[in-house]
Amino acid sequence: MLKQVMTFLFASLFSMAAWAGSVNVNEASVSELVQLNGVGQVKAERIVDYREANGEFEQAEDLLAVKGIGAKTLEKNRDDLEFE
Repeated sequence: MLKQVMTFLFASLFSMAAWAGSVNVNEASVSELVQLNGVGQVKAERIVDYREANGEFEQAEDLLAVKGIGAKTLEKNRDDLEFE
């Protein structure tokens, strides 16, 4: 039983580490965007809505135009964002 629990925990940690990669904000779904630091369901939906209405984001600072995304949220996630 302990071996099964340890295997589960190891697999969970491995999955989280694999997810810790970058997020392409021009392709990410709401469920992917909520994985960003400080981005919940509402902010993720606003990012997708903004992207659909205004086109792709070209750089990190473009996210500041989305209601609820401020400089602090941007800086927490800057290294995890992709725009290709």
